[in-house]
Amino acid sequence: MARGTGADIPKAKLTKDSLREGLTIFKYLKPYRTQFLLGLIFISLSAGSTMAFPYLLGEMINSATGTSEVLGLTTGEIALLMIGLLALQMIFSFMRVYLFTAVGENAVADMRKDIYRRLIMMPMDFFSQRRVGELSSRISADVTQIQDAVSVMLAELLRGLLTLIIGIGLILYLSPKLTLVMLSVIPVVIVIALVFSKTIRKYSRMAQDQLADSGTIVQETLQGISNVKAFNNEWYEIDRYGKSVSDVVKLAVRNGRVRGMFISFLLFSVFGAIVLVVWYAMQMNMDFGDLTKFVVYIAFVGGTMAGFADLYSQLQKTIGATQRVREILSETIENVDVNKEALNDSFRLKGEVKLKNVSFFYPSRPEIVVLDDVNIEVEPGQQIAIVGPSGAGKSTLASLLLRFYEPQSGEILFDGKPGQQIPLSQLRHQMALVPQDVLLFGGSIYENIGYGKPNASFEEIENAARQANAHDFIQKFPEGYQTLVGERGVKLSGGQRQRIAIARAILKDPAILILDEATSSLDSESEALVQEALYNLMKNRTSFVIAHRLSTIRNADQILVLEHGIIKEKGTHLELLNVENGLYKSLSKLQFEA
Repeated sequence: MARGTGADIPKAKLTKDSLREGLTIFKYLKPYRTQFLLGLIFISLSAGSTMAFPYLLGEMINSATGTSEVLGLTTGEIALLMIGLLALQMIFSFMRVYLFTAVGENAVADMRKDIYRRLIMMPMDFFSQRRVGELSSRISADVTQIQDAVSVMLAELLRGLLTLIIGIGLILYLSPKLTLVMLSVIPVVIVIALVFSKTIRKYSRMAQDQLADSGTIVQETLQGISNVKAFNNEWYEIDRYGKSVSDVVKLAVRNGRVRGMFISFLLFSVFGAIVLVVWYAMQMNMDFGDLTKFVVYIAFVGGTMAGFADLYSQLQKTIGATQRVREILSETIENVDVNKEALNDSFRLKGEVKLKNVSFFYPSRPEIVVLDDVNIEVEPGQQIAIVGPSGAGKSTLASLLLRFYEPQSGEILFDGKPGQQIPLSQLRHQMALVPQDVLLFGGSIYENIGYGKPNASFEEIENAARQANAHDFIQKFPEGYQTLVGERGVKLSGGQRQRIAIARAILKDPAILILDEATSSLDSESEALVQEALYNLMKNRTSFVIAHRLSTIRNADQILVLEHGIIKEKGTHLELLNVENGLYKSLSKLQFEA
C-alpha cells in the first residue's frame, strides 16, 4: 500500500554520498536564492536577539541588586531595551518564517511539476514495474517531506546551530568552571538518550507498519465491497480490522511506556544538572544575575541539543525522500513533445504499415518470447484483424505499433519510414486506441470526448458523438454533455463507455486505428450499437482489430492468426475457413457451437 505520511518515509543513512544527493534539492532553490539569503540573514538576527535576551535579563537583576558593572544602565533602561529587543525579535521571526515558507513552497512546486512532467513522459516499461500507489507517494509524501525540510527543518537546523554556538560561547565567557561542571553531565545524558531513542524508533516503526496494514485492510475491503457483501463476510472484515487496530494500540502503548521513562529520565537529568550548577555557583559566590544568565543559557543549549535528535531523524527522512525522488528525475524518459505542437505535414501518414521480422520480449521477462519473427504488410485503409488464444501476443502487437515498447529485433515501418525516424508525438498524434477496458477520466462527458482533441469546438464533439451512436443517450441525461461520468466512468454502462471512447477516437481523426477487443464484454444490443459506431470510425482508416468474437471480423481485408507469438495463418475469413485443421477454423467452430 502506498503510504502518504512523512512518518512512513524510510530513513537513509547519513553518508557523504547521501548528503551529496540531498544537496540536489538546492538546485530548485536557485531561482529564489535572494529570498533564501535574506532568510539566512534574518535567522542570524533572530538567533542573536534571542540569545541577547537572557544576558539583558541577568543585567537587569544585577542592576536591581547594585552589582551591574557591564552596561551601566538603570533597571528601567534595561527593561526598555529588552522590550525594544522583543519588538525586533518579532520582526526577525516573522521575516524568517515568511521568507523560508515562500522559498520552500515555490521550490517544491517547481519540483512537483518537474517530477510529474517526467512521470508523464516515462516509457510504459517504467510503469509496468512499479505500483501507481508508490509513484503517487513520491509526488505527495516524499515531496511534502522535502518541503518541510526546506521550509521548516533547514531554518530550525541553522537557528539551532547558531543558538548552540552562541550559547556555549556565552556560558564559557560567564564561567568556565561551571561550564565544565555542566558539560560533564551531558555525555551521560546523550548516551542514555541514544539508547532510549533507538528503542522508541523501533516501536514507532512497528506501530507505523501495523497501522499501514490496517489501512491496507480498509483499502482492500472498500475496493472489493461487492465481494464482501456477496459472501456475507462483513463480520469477518470487522473482526480482521479490529484485531489489526488492537495490535496498533498495543504497540503504541508499549512505545508510550518507553517514552514516558525517557521523558522522566530527561527531566530528572536536566533539573538535577541545574540544581548541581546552582549549588556549585553558590559555593563560588556568583552574582545572582550572572547565575540567572548561566541557567537560562544552559536551558537554551540543552533544549537545542534535545531538538537536534528530532532534526537528525527528520534529516534522515528527507535524505530518504530525496533519494526516492532522484530515482524518478534520473530515469530515461520518452522523447515526446509536451508543447502542444501541431501535426507536421512532413510526418503526415497515409496509413501503410509493415512489420519486418519483429521479435519482442518484455524486459522484465526476457525468458518469454512474446512475438517471434512477425511479418505483416498493411496497405492504407485496410482492416487487419488479429485473432488467437489468450497470451498469443495480440495486445503486445498493439503496444509495439504505438511504440509503447521497441522490438528487440526487426523493425516497424510507417509509410516506408522506420518508426524511430518519426517523432514519437507526431506518430501517436495520428494513431488512436479503443481498448477493451475503457478508462474515462472523472470529469464530464464533454471533457472525455474532447480528450481526443483538446481544442475542439462543441459542434465537433457533438458530431463525433453522433457518429459514435453516443449522442442520443447523452441527451437523455439532465446535464447532457456536462454529465459527470464518475471515477473511471462508473456512472456509465460498458456500452456507453465504449461509445464515448469511440467518439474520442473519431474526434482525433487518426490515420491508424487500433481496436483492442472493443466489443468483447458487451451485451448484444450494446454490441450492435458499438459495431455500427466502429464501422463509422474505421472508414478510410488503416485499422488493426484485435478480436475475440470472430463474427465481428468477417469482413476484414486480412485476418492474422497468432499463436505463441507466431503468425500461424493469414488470409480472409473464407480463405481461413477452408484451411484443413486450421487454428482459425477450430476457433470459429468452437464459437459457433457455443
